[in-house]
Amino acid sequence: MSDKAYALTTPLLTKTDGTKFGKSEQGNIWLDPKLTSPYRFYQFWINADDRDLPKFIRYFTLKSREEVEAMEESHANDPQTLKRLLAEELTKRVHSEEAYQAVLDVTELLFGKKGDQESLFKLKPDDLGMMAEEIPSYTIPKTVLANGSNIVDLLVEATSILNSKSDARRAIKANSITVNKEKISDHETIINHDYLLHGKYVMIENGKKNKYMIVAAD
Repeated sequence: MSDKAYALTTPLLTKTDGTKFGKSEQGNIWLDPKLTSPYRFYQFWINADDRDLPKFIRYFTLKSREEVEAMEESHANDPQTLKRLLAEELTKRVHSEEAYQAVLDVTELLFGKKGDQESLFKLKPDDLGMMAEEIPSYTIPKTVLANGSNIVDLLVEATSILNSKSDARRAIKANSITVNKEKISDHETIINHDYLLHGKYVMIENGKKNKYMIVAAD
């Protein structure tokens, strides 16, 4: 008697714009946590087309039919909440509860109004590394900060956050520059190893929307 083999097939999953949900498509994600960061994974579902939601929910949720229908009825006019619920479920399942919470913390620091210095200091090295992948980042030798670097030099010469020293001084005078959520009011401020988060990261902000990460390498 010959051995039997079984196969499972599913229809090709396509999006409303006609593109397929596949590894060869730009911007798609992997269900392998090693191949897509928790943040990008979460943001994929948050930024999904509203029209794709019913299909995505039915393909990927482990909720029962009754739960899905009740959820959709409760949030019939609020697709963003449906996206958050799906993103939460899938991020926890594919990555972990801890990774999901880290994504929320990073998201709040990048886009929310409650991201303060205490929240920044609570982030773990992996969380800061995740943030460094999502915002403009500059890698500099750790020796640059060994004896301290003037904030203007750091903004212009060690990185290219600002184009000129005069631009840097104007931004500081306008109270636009923060280092690790601390307002910089003096262009003579020295940034040294004490500013390194977990011995490696420094977060710079120029205004409310422009965020950067400095990564100090050995």
